[in-house]
Amino acid sequence: MTKLKKYVKPYLGFALAMVILLFCQSVVDLNLPKLMSDIVNVGIQQGGINEAAPEVISAPALELMERFMSTDDRAAAESCYVKADKADMDEDAWESFTRRWPAAAESETFKFEPTDNDAEAQTELAFSRAAYALMEFSKNLPAESSGKNAMNEESILKLLAVVDSMPQEKIDEAVNTAASMPESVLNQTAVILTKGFYTQLGADTGAMQTSYILKVGGKMLLMTLLLACFAIGVGFCSSKLGTGVARDLRRDIFANVSGFTNNEYDKFGTASLITRSTNDIMQVRGLLSMGLRTMFYAPIIGIGGTIMALSKSPSMAWIIALAGILIFGIIFVMFTVAMPKFKIMQKLVDKLNLVSRENLSGMMVIRAFANQEFEEERFDKANKALADNNLFVYRAMATMMPVMMFVMNAVSLLIVWVGGHQIAEATMQVGDMMAFIQYTMQIIMSFLMISMVFVMVPRAAVSANRIAEVLECHSSVEDAEETEHLPEDVKGVIEFKDVSFHYEGAGENVLEHISFTARPGETTAFIGSTGSGKSTLVNLIPRFYDVSSGSICLDGVDIRKLPQKELRANIGYVPQSGVLFSGDIRSNLRYGDENADDESLYKAAEVAQATEFIDKLPDGLSTAISQGGTNVSGGQRQRLSIARALVKKAPVYIFDDTFSALDFKTDAKLRQALKSCTENAATLIVAQRVSTIMHAQQIIVLDEGRIVGIGTHKELLENCKEYREIAESQLSKEELA
Repeated sequence: MTKLKKYVKPYLGFALAMVILLFCQSVVDLNLPKLMSDIVNVGIQQGGINEAAPEVISAPALELMERFMSTDDRAAAESCYVKADKADMDEDAWESFTRRWPAAAESETFKFEPTDNDAEAQTELAFSRAAYALMEFSKNLPAESSGKNAMNEESILKLLAVVDSMPQEKIDEAVNTAASMPESVLNQTAVILTKGFYTQLGADTGAMQTSYILKVGGKMLLMTLLLACFAIGVGFCSSKLGTGVARDLRRDIFANVSGFTNNEYDKFGTASLITRSTNDIMQVRGLLSMGLRTMFYAPIIGIGGTIMALSKSPSMAWIIALAGILIFGIIFVMFTVAMPKFKIMQKLVDKLNLVSRENLSGMMVIRAFANQEFEEERFDKANKALADNNLFVYRAMATMMPVMMFVMNAVSLLIVWVGGHQIAEATMQVGDMMAFIQYTMQIIMSFLMISMVFVMVPRAAVSANRIAEVLECHSSVEDAEETEHLPEDVKGVIEFKDVSFHYEGAGENVLEHISFTARPGETTAFIGSTGSGKSTLVNLIPRFYDVSSGSICLDGVDIRKLPQKELRANIGYVPQSGVLFSGDIRSNLRYGDENADDESLYKAAEVAQATEFIDKLPDGLSTAISQGGTNVSGGQRQRLSIARALVKKAPVYIFDDTFSALDFKTDAKLRQALKSCTENAATLIVAQRVSTIMHAQQIIVLDEGRIVGIGTHKELLENCKEYREIAESQLSKEELA
């Protein structure tokens, strides 16, 4: 992946925004179980009351609580509670106070007004201890004396009387017991008493509960909306990152591959290049879009979930550790088995694409030789290899999911079992247990997400390396560092100076010591036996390959010093097989000159003898052409290819065995019409038929890569044995004359 880091740099802003949003999303995710716990613990179990020290308390109740406080706790409580006196409030404040606490109008009450946070915390703890001590003291008292049946002023006064009648050692024993209890247990006990004190003052505790639940529920709803917004933001940023990088990679791969010579194409293979520019890029995009999100989100949610879970119940940390060990064990086993299969997946996709492409492009040949069954078996073999590999991987992953679900459910049951005992012992609340379960599930899910990253990273890494191989591969034909340029008026003189050429990796030359000059206004033809190097020779002119030794000049300038674009802009090239592109006839002809008008297109088509069939088509130049030109015949494709080159109006024309698909009549008419278009251009023709080139001003005969004859038709018949043999095998004596 490091090889492609420059493609990620333009999108670092989106990556940073995604990380920030993921952090915000995880914070919200981690707080939702806590709010749910608050609703269960406080809203339902505690009636919406969460304070150990009552906001308002009656004088007898305060006196009772102080009896069960240590000297320091009593001092803290007395410093924070002030008498609620009508004289100290204005009329509206007093009315509001008595509306909330109706009994306060008829009895002496005190308000909780701490001077600072430390005093507030100390008083809360003092009341928590006193509440537990009171409950501990009251355990063995009769119901009518302990205040268990109702919390009102009468029961409080009775309880005070009982306390006064008891020895101080009994009270001190209860206070000491409370001092040794966990704060969470103390708080639960204090809240129960606080609710009783509120009831004593006539407060609407039902409304308090409803208000608390609505308040916390509103927070949960707001957080859920925020979670949705953060998730949308993360999705947007990750999509921009992944899609943007994928687009740039496809663009650069296409641009790079467009400049490849056959040497580079042979190195990779067309099927592999297609896979690398589609499937491999999709793997990289998937890692950046989904994998990167998971890579950042999983650790945050895992660490955060662990911290939040331990804050609810540190004693159950061993359950999280056990779950982690089980999950890591399962992941390790699965990836040990499946990872080798992931690494070969792309090669198997390459193989399948290769077989598919060969079958589709060679459909007619396969049918002609009745080899459909052989090709089907070949395809089935590649298809089965990929399918078996995928099935193994996906079965392994499919097995992992139910195993993970079993572990998650087993862990949930274990938490309920252990948590149930702690709830029974009053060391844990129901809501905390529910929150602990959710946090544990988040931790396990983070492990699962990390495991998915382990799946995506190796496959994406392999794909990234394959993409980098294409991007780092440069064409063997490149522009010179110091280029030269042609004069404005290009004549089109092509000169070969002792040119030799061999293909990359080949031990022998395909062409040796080729020297000749092709002049404007003249036709230079090449003929020879199959494999003599005719097509290779003309392919050197537009620099589809570079010469191994010697040089080729255009108007005296070595073509290797010319920019490739400038060189090819002055050449009208027609390949052996006519290649058309999807669109219509007009768009294909304008490939030669995008600014050409219909009149120029029609004139070029007329010279190429293509108007014979174009005029018969209902849509004329607007007739649709399918991919590869499969909806027209081979001869029609060839004529359209010739017309496309003529539209260019270049000073050099190359026809590489272009007329072989034409009948003799059309061939003759086309060559006659070509004279008017190429009278000022150098025309180079590769041909197999002597009749096509016998009127050329210069015919070059090739044999095993060497020139064995050069001259006119008449001169070669007299002086070149190879040419005479070819001519006599094709033409009668009368035609030769």
